[in-house]
Amino acid sequence: MFTLAVFTDEVSQDLGVALNLAQRFHLDGVEIRSVWKKPPHELTAPETDRIRGMVEDAGLTVVGIAAPFFKCAIQSDADYRQHLDILRQCIRLAHGLNTSLVRVFAFWKQDPLDAYWDRIVARYQEPIRMADAEGVTLGLENEASTMIGTGGEARRLVDALGSPVVLPLWDPANEVFADDGEPPFPDGYTHIKRDIVHMHIKDAVKEGPDGPACVPMGEGVIDYRGHFKALVADGYTGCVSLETHWRPKPEQLAKDLLDRPGGQAFSELGEEASRICLENTLRMLKEIGLVAP
Repeated sequence: MFTLAVFTDEVSQDLGVALNLAQRFHLDGVEIRSVWKKPPHELTAPETDRIRGMVEDAGLTVVGIAAPFFKCAIQSDADYRQHLDILRQCIRLAHGLNTSLVRVFAFWKQDPLDAYWDRIVARYQEPIRMADAEGVTLGLENEASTMIGTGGEARRLVDALGSPVVLPLWDPANEVFADDGEPPFPDGYTHIKRDIVHMHIKDAVKEGPDGPACVPMGEGVIDYRGHFKALVADGYTGCVSLETHWRPKPEQLAKDLLDRPGGQAFSELGEEASRICLENTLRMLKEIGLVAP
């Protein structure tokens, strides 16, 4: 059986509030993106120690660092150097919080993908060296705003890199947002299921008022009941981490706020939204017999 976690900043910028919610739902851990109005690479050593102590006192673990690594322009050498430093700081944070997983991306989306392919592979060589030397795994997330938006594209890049330190971090809802996305389950999942290292869950619809949009867990187009059963059948024992994204007031999730988590405004009403999504998720797990009634 997989474990369950939640992004702390999808609940609140107040870590204590997020940990309390995780405890109420008997989750196994939390994922760190921004805390106390700071993105992960700006958290200091004393703040890291404080986070670790609070998480341990809550009886939880940190399941990964949701770094913004390589959410940048592939052509910019200055951005490349800056993001290598972001990765260094997020690896430091991972070590300080006793996790070996750092989430990564593959540059802002530009078309056609093949025109940038060789450069993506080349840009990843130094991060691979860093991760290997530091004993961490880079979870490559499919994200529609980046070059790698689907499970199929994630499979292609992970195979091209050919490194055990870069593995797929699967987000089925992000496949819904991709222009050329397949049905997330079973199609998108099929590409990455053999070596998936981590999973984010949120739900989405393809035809919202302004295109694809996030909705409460269980109310979108993703067959999560089937997906959860498949995870267990396939022997996945990693983590499934709620990245709520939906809010009761949609204007609180403007894209520019999500792209800049240090802005913190996207955390507003996160506790209510995450509570609803956790309730819905646990209800689905009970219905399919993965959690006791």
